[in-house]
Amino acid sequence: MYKEETSGSTGVLHPISSAVSCLSSTRISQLPAVAPLIPGMLPNMFNFTAPTQFNPLAMQPQAMTQQATRHARRVYVGGLPPTANEQTVAIYFNQVMAAIGGNTAGPGDAVLNVYINHDKKFAFVEMRSVEEASNAMALDGIMFEGAPVKVRRPTDYNPSLAAALGPSQPNPNLNLGAVGLTPGSAGGLEGPDRIFVGGLPYYFTEAQVRELLESFGPLRGFDLVKDRETGNSKGYAFCVYQDLNVTDIACAALNGIKMGDKTLTVRRANQGASQPRPEQETILMQAHQQVQMQRLVLQVGGALPTKVVCLTQVVSADELRDDEEYEDILEDMREEGRKYGNLVKAVIPRPDPSGAPVPGVGKVFLEYLDVDGSTKAKTGMHGRKFGGNQVVAVFYPENKFAEGDYDA
Repeated sequence: MYKEETSGSTGVLHPISSAVSCLSSTRISQLPAVAPLIPGMLPNMFNFTAPTQFNPLAMQPQAMTQQATRHARRVYVGGLPPTANEQTVAIYFNQVMAAIGGNTAGPGDAVLNVYINHDKKFAFVEMRSVEEASNAMALDGIMFEGAPVKVRRPTDYNPSLAAALGPSQPNPNLNLGAVGLTPGSAGGLEGPDRIFVGGLPYYFTEAQVRELLESFGPLRGFDLVKDRETGNSKGYAFCVYQDLNVTDIACAALNGIKMGDKTLTVRRANQGASQPRPEQETILMQAHQQVQMQRLVLQVGGALPTKVVCLTQVVSADELRDDEEYEDILEDMREEGRKYGNLVKAVIPRPDPSGAPVPGVGKVFLEYLDVDGSTKAKTGMHGRKFGGNQVVAVFYPENKFAEGDYDA
């Protein structure tokens, strides 16, 4: 039998053979009170407050079970603030697990042990049961001492082995609202049915992306990936549906759909995805129609209002090559834009004579003095015909426009 001590960043196993050799199978000894030796271990992990009977032969199967299930009982917690330590992390997770009803192993604290890497600001939190570790996965994004933390499976987590040890997904009846989380907002994003959604316009809000995905059914988990420093969308997301049968239907229906000037890439996050079954074909056809309607809703609704409007399907690259024709088009767009408010600037990116790619070619950008003007322009120009093309008008991020970034 082995006892594990954590010192710094390494764990050392010490045989307790001397304790075993001095005990016979028929004799039971008394142990004095012993203080916890592992940093972060809570005092009630083992009850050593009074002399207790100890039988090493009886404890051995339990120790073996604990070691075998350890990979499925640990969770990774990243993004910790500098003030975090083993005790505060343990206390916090014990409290929130109790608050959401995640302590399914019975009375007492869910956390057995905490190890923190202070340099990299992450921790491994060991739970007392596999099910409680899975429940803790629903806490992804929870605020700890003012910082949102990531809750993930550790790299040694083995899904196939864990499946035989207990539930691998959070209990759907957890009261996440008690700790300020939205059910299904980020948890439950594991397994073969996790979907990758790429090519999202950067100005799409989290609510808009969810609205598009939920046209196929409610989500078990959703995560729009954002830049940690700016908080802006990186243009891709992950999701898992509550009804796993719609996974392939959603992937097939959404993949290749154009959203503004972007094209969605939607597939299972794990390669080797299966194709829709024959009985799903009718549903798939209906889903395509549903997506097209949802796309129009998003385009008309746009993102949060900004002072910049982006128009697509207005001009072609060929029309912009000739200097005189380009100036005529630019002046026409200025005149049209002034009808809706105080126009500050009109920008139409042109093709490079050398043939090098230029971001934003084919788009028209109209910057207004205020949101009132841009809102009127977006409403008035969206859906209109220019040169036989139906215009798509959306709000554009002001910071990207100011930086000359026309490729969002």
